Amino acid sequence: MAMYDTPYQRLEASYTDSPLGEDDLLVHVPEGSKSPWHHIENLDLFFSRVYNLHQKNGFSCMLIGEIFELLQFIFIVSFTTLLVSCVDYDILFANKMVNHSQSDHVKVTLPDAFLPPGVCRDRIQENGFLVCLLAIAGVFWIHRLIKFIYNICCYWEIHNFYIQALRIPMSDLPYYTWEEVQSRIVQIQKEHQICIHKKELSELDVSHRILRFKNYMVAMVNKNLLPLQHRLPLLGNTVFYTRGLKYNFQLIFFWGPGCLFQNEWSLKPEYKRAGARLELSEKLAQRILWIGLANLVLCPLVIVWQILYAFFSYTEVLRREPGSLGARCWSLYGRCYLRHFNELDHQLQARLSRAYKPASKYMNCFLSPLLAVVAKHLGFLAGSILAVLIALTVYDEDVLAVEHVLSAVTLLGVVVTVCRSFIPDQHLVYCPEQLLRVILAHIHYMPDHWQRSAHRAETRGEFSQLFQYKAVFILEELLSPLLTPLVLIFCLRPKSLEIIDFFRNFTVEVIGVGDTCSFAQMDVRQHGNPAWMSAGKTEASVYQQAEDGKTELSLMHFAITNPRWQPPRECTAFLSQLRERVQRDSTVSNQKHPAGLMHPLQCSGLSIQSDPEPHSLMGNMFSGVSPAGFPAHSEILASPHVSAASEVASALRSLSPQQSCHPVQNQSGVGTDFRNGSFGSNVWEGPMNSGTLSEYASTEMSLHALYMHELHQQHTRLAPGRHIWHRQESDESGESSQGDGLINTTSNVPSSLSCPSPAAPVWEERLPPLSTHRFSASTDLGSVQRTSLARQPMGGWSEDVQPSRHPETVPEEGSEDELPPQVQKV
Repeated sequence: MAMYDTPYQRLEASYTDSPLGEDDLLVHVPEGSKSPWHHIENLDLFFSRVYNLHQKNGFSCMLIGEIFELLQFIFIVSFTTLLVSCVDYDILFANKMVNHSQSDHVKVTLPDAFLPPGVCRDRIQENGFLVCLLAIAGVFWIHRLIKFIYNICCYWEIHNFYIQALRIPMSDLPYYTWEEVQSRIVQIQKEHQICIHKKELSELDVSHRILRFKNYMVAMVNKNLLPLQHRLPLLGNTVFYTRGLKYNFQLIFFWGPGCLFQNEWSLKPEYKRAGARLELSEKLAQRILWIGLANLVLCPLVIVWQILYAFFSYTEVLRREPGSLGARCWSLYGRCYLRHFNELDHQLQARLSRAYKPASKYMNCFLSPLLAVVAKHLGFLAGSILAVLIALTVYDEDVLAVEHVLSAVTLLGVVVTVCRSFIPDQHLVYCPEQLLRVILAHIHYMPDHWQRSAHRAETRGEFSQLFQYKAVFILEELLSPLLTPLVLIFCLRPKSLEIIDFFRNFTVEVIGVGDTCSFAQMDVRQHGNPAWMSAGKTEASVYQQAEDGKTELSLMHFAITNPRWQPPRECTAFLSQLRERVQRDSTVSNQKHPAGLMHPLQCSGLSIQSDPEPHSLMGNMFSGVSPAGFPAHSEILASPHVSAASEVASALRSLSPQQSCHPVQNQSGVGTDFRNGSFGSNVWEGPMNSGTLSEYASTEMSLHALYMHELHQQHTRLAPGRHIWHRQESDESGESSQGDGLINTTSNVPSSLSCPSPAAPVWEERLPPLSTHRFSASTDLGSVQRTSLARQPMGGWSEDVQPSRHPETVPEEGSEDELPPQVQKV
């Protein structure tokens, strides 16, 4: 194990969501006036159950689903035992005659193939391995039954909470969005005092409680701390991340015996001190070793269960839709890599679902021509034989009684379906760059070297690690019991010291919330990246910066999806700077495309008033530009990203309403809706439900993601870029930039890699792989003077809006505590 001094520094506490003067606050309520939900001790578990009950559409649906899962487990175990020990396969396959007292031509029935109960019981008792499996399965089912009863009791309390506190009946819960439920939770804090440490709860508090551990996982994947990427012979760079491996990570870090957390909301005190980091890393390494060995011991049992579950789950689907295994799905690594900080499961699923069709079309652009020719002729041969067999069966059904005819028909049908999946659609248009741009609008994250390289096989191969075949997903899950112990023992265990340093340095304590990942605070001052419009606003060193603009894009996403959330001062300044940049770029776009040219991006904005859904805006955005609207060829080569950024900025301006908007005022008179000028319910003409507003929020975030990536590409033309794709670990010679004087630059920590400039012409010869380059951190392009900026709408971009006052923060006390996690104070 490498022993080195970590470059991480203690993070200064930046802000809190509590009103002024609420630090170390305990709200006292008289005993007689307490509500049933006053001072809930474990708010993490409580809010998670509230969210889960909403996602499962109410108590009844959740109860029935849990019951069927228990019955499904009994069915799988019982049916498998029946097939192994109670079936006479010689009679079933007609290898042995049935002993009937009547004629020899009696038809064999299915009950004839079953053994008598006494013989079946004796065969089960004689099979020691089967008896052991049944005993383990019985203990596991009893454990699930006890857990089910306990969860039902707990969720009944959540059921009452919805009805009595939130005033939402269970019959109407499926028609409420989570944003509406969350707003009611925030409102009832003053009445019920769910959290006694704060008078008011914010949307960020609720998200921190629900996603505390998931934010840590997203941050560790973003910093390439977990051993998920491997280089294998013949296969090259591969990503291995399965549900079994994910379960073991959570077991080791968060809730297993001897984990790093003492409860759901607090890191153990010894992990907050730097003095015992070496001893703690040795302890963690030993724990990882024992868990890896336990996985090896339980490997046979897990493999048997994985095979049985996969067989019963996918065999019927494969028979009904043979081409389903050729379909694709988002991998677990892709879901973690593409996830924003503080993004809930349903929000992530909605984004990836919107990107599914363009992602499938993009991957279909790379079908092998040689494989298509082979599949076309092989499919013709199989289809011809299948047609003859079907015709004979129609003429005389006795053909099916011939041995193996039915099997041949089924097998030929599978061959025809598989061959058809390798034949490209004759109407398919090859446009990978445009499709990749549509995908980026939904997934929001993309390595820099994918820009202008969508047509290359390398880009397609890397994207396939995020969007993999369903068959590959099933194969990885089947191999997971064998490979997970190896990953834990040989890959994760050497990183124990880095893991200890990560949790110590990137954990902060927030009043009323507990210990959270500092990246989840979305603080551009502590974790911003100068290459993503945070220049002059971030004080983070190279290693403290989040990769791929994760902090900036997560902040933007949370501000859009939670319009009434009040960001801290640095975040407000960042969002205001972004608004002003959009105004400037959209003005440039309007000058290039006068009103008479009818630029498609501007025309698409007009379609919002007639179309109840915002899909037309995104559709017109990628439909292309008319020849009259194109700039000159030399201008495209000179500043392609400037032109693209202006077009996206013009589309963002087209989202703004034509009427003036006024922020919602709270009791203090300060506007609380940060972006109500964009698509608040009091802005858009005509009635709008929460679903339509959610679609407008998704469209606005997609445009902002495109715009941020275009600005990032402009920055990378002037300075080296950084991304985490296949980033390797640096050696002792890794250095930081000159501006990172706060950290030790001689430590052995992962450093970012350089990437080819995306502004290079498309005919330029491809640079060597990124994993062969190293570079020092990009220098700061300059500092921007911090001014008191107003909280303006992000999507409206109104030009004549008076800035509102922002309360000045009280300077923090300069106490030098030995524990790096600090309490967030204002």
